[in-house]
Amino acid sequence: MPRDLLTIGFDADDTLWHNETIFERVHERFRALLARYHDTATVDRTLFATEMRNLELYGYGVKAFMLSSIETAIALSGGQISAAEIQQVLDLGREMLEHPVELLDGVAETVALLAPRHRVLLITKGDLRDQERKLEKSGLAAHFSAVEIVSEKNEATYAAILRRHAIEPRRFLMAGNSLKSDIQPVLALGGLGAYIPYHLTWAAERVDQVPDAPGRFFTLTSVRELAPLVEGWDG
Repeated sequence: MPRDLLTIGFDADDTLWHNETIFERVHERFRALLARYHDTATVDRTLFATEMRNLELYGYGVKAFMLSSIETAIALSGGQISAAEIQQVLDLGREMLEHPVELLDGVAETVALLAPRHRVLLITKGDLRDQERKLEKSGLAAHFSAVEIVSEKNEATYAAILRRHAIEPRRFLMAGNSLKSDIQPVLALGGLGAYIPYHLTWAAERVDQVPDAPGRFFTLTSVRELAPLVEGWDG
């Protein structure tokens, strides 16, 4: 297979730039805000359950997190949470939306190296405006031939993207930090997956089993290993 026909999809959050570390710092401040009402474990458990219950309505991203956080604060305080404390939650969300975009080590070089020789797509889920903002501020936008910001990343979503861009699954490699969202659906369609773990993973993205797809599934220790993988793959 000619290598120049390989299409590479990149996840965004925690693959190209830091994201979960920002959420974790906000989680710590949210726990502190509710400490007089409940212990950390209860706050974490209730917030996660609220996020999962609201996922179909709110989707992913900072704004969805803010709404679920406010709902959780009201519930765990028995309605006693003050307007000033709710304002603190809103302020935390605004800080997240205004946070600088910090690329992971090796991302700028890797994307710039691959883009001239391969079709490179950005495929991410989350809030449209926030993801567009982060892409613009990342300095990477010019390298992508197309950008897909989707509400969910599953087999149906990837299949639609591949059809839209006339990509054969066997000639598509998805690189990302989530086995659940970035790797498993693509492997199920017959594509390739390059798993690049991030040191933090949101509970909703965790899976227990590593995919079994010899020759199509690769675990990398850094995004810097992606270009050698792509250039050396003889598919």
